[in-house]
Amino acid sequence: MSLSINEAAGVVKTGKYINYIDGEWKEPLTGKYRPVINPANGEVLGEVAQSSAVDVDLAVAAAVKAQKEWRLVPAPERAEYLFTVGRLLKEQKENLARMITSEMGKVIEEARGEVQEAIDMAHYMAGEGRRMFGETMPSELRNKFAMSIRVPVGVVGLITPWNFPIAIASWKSLPALVTGNALVWKPSPDTPIVAEAFVKIYEQAGLPKGLINLVQGSGPEAGAALVEHPDIDLIGFTGSNAVGKKINERAGALLKRTSLEMGGKNAIIVMDDANLDLAVESIIWSGFGTTGQRCTAASRVIVHEAVKQKLEAQLIDAVCHLKLGDGQDESTDVGPVINQAALEKIDKYVRIGISEGATLLCGGKLAEGVGNGKGYYYEPTIFTDVKPDMTIAKEEIFGPVLSIISTKDFETAIKVNNEVSFGLSSSIFTSDVNRVFQAMRDLDTGIVYINAGTTGAEIHLPFGGTKETGNGHRDSGVAALDVYTEWRAVYVDYSNTLQRAQIDTNTK
Repeated sequence: MSLSINEAAGVVKTGKYINYIDGEWKEPLTGKYRPVINPANGEVLGEVAQSSAVDVDLAVAAAVKAQKEWRLVPAPERAEYLFTVGRLLKEQKENLARMITSEMGKVIEEARGEVQEAIDMAHYMAGEGRRMFGETMPSELRNKFAMSIRVPVGVVGLITPWNFPIAIASWKSLPALVTGNALVWKPSPDTPIVAEAFVKIYEQAGLPKGLINLVQGSGPEAGAALVEHPDIDLIGFTGSNAVGKKINERAGALLKRTSLEMGGKNAIIVMDDANLDLAVESIIWSGFGTTGQRCTAASRVIVHEAVKQKLEAQLIDAVCHLKLGDGQDESTDVGPVINQAALEKIDKYVRIGISEGATLLCGGKLAEGVGNGKGYYYEPTIFTDVKPDMTIAKEEIFGPVLSIISTKDFETAIKVNNEVSFGLSSSIFTSDVNRVFQAMRDLDTGIVYINAGTTGAEIHLPFGGTKETGNGHRDSGVAALDVYTEWRAVYVDYSNTLQRAQIDTNTK
């Protein structure tokens, strides 16, 4: 049963959200479901299937069968399906955005931006259907031709999070399909509604059955079954560092490839020559956009001591003007966090910050009197006098909490930025071109912003990070093709004689 939304009011009709296996919508063999909750008001949006390993087995079998034919379809022809997906996403953009806001909580403007990201990715990856280049190179022997080509990995298992339920799924599913793979996708059980809608768009686009399979369920059950399955060739995962490490350990033992994106502890550096008005605007957006629930969200502000007090005063004033509420309201600036567990985790870190001696400038508690009082809201929170070794300066909180760290010079700021275990995104505000180029060289993150916040990645550039943020792979851009393809070296010897590389070369 599908979700229906009145676009003006964001009214949700409840239903059951089930699996899509081999081109058919199927209830889980377990017969089990769990509620889907609107984080803005606590209302039940429906029930999502809780699938088991048996459901995963059926999905993988369908994918294996479909991929054998799909890999033979020319890449430009595969790309035509993606162009259609992009068109359908564009036609349904507002409806999809309303779905995202209802089940995830982000404000509607951001939800529209997320759907646009999926549209852009569909168009970009469709273009890669005609740009899936290999290389030709001269052979060391006569009458011999040498080249490299890309071939699909096979069957891909995707495990995606709730904070960008359609964007991250598009980052992974679209390049996987255009390169000739089949998919089994397990979305977050917190956001099954837009997952179903996305799969229905693939269905509308005419994608051959079995190529994309949706298995709703939990990580310990359906997710673990994907990782363990012998016919899954690659796991594409975005989520927590703890879960990603477990996936990598198990997949490694099975000699299964993984592509992991596991969060960040991102910092914005503000130097003494920065445009403070711009810096403040960017910090507010990066720290409290998506209620701090982005892997690229800014959770640290490393500020030169000469401008620290002025920056803090401007930040406090800006936070006071933020409106908390249901993201369906166009005037809302900050929506709810995803669920009660997230609310409790954020508050736990705030208590730790206070106990370790950080100074609370604003926020620091659950927001009361927002909406009907049943949503999961936390006040935008700013700490100052934070030391680099404090817990709130090192661990990912994943909520609307900023920590201000004072620094005496540029070199110390770079050092503080790099001392955390994550390396996803970083930012610096400065008017000094020399500092700009040093920062580009020395900031140990996969993404670096100059005079902009830590969020706002574009789909044609590689997305990912260093250290414990991931395992070296990248989503988005042409780099994503390396995740979902194998390189094959091809030699064509037309000499009609036996030629032995290196041996015969050295005798001539």
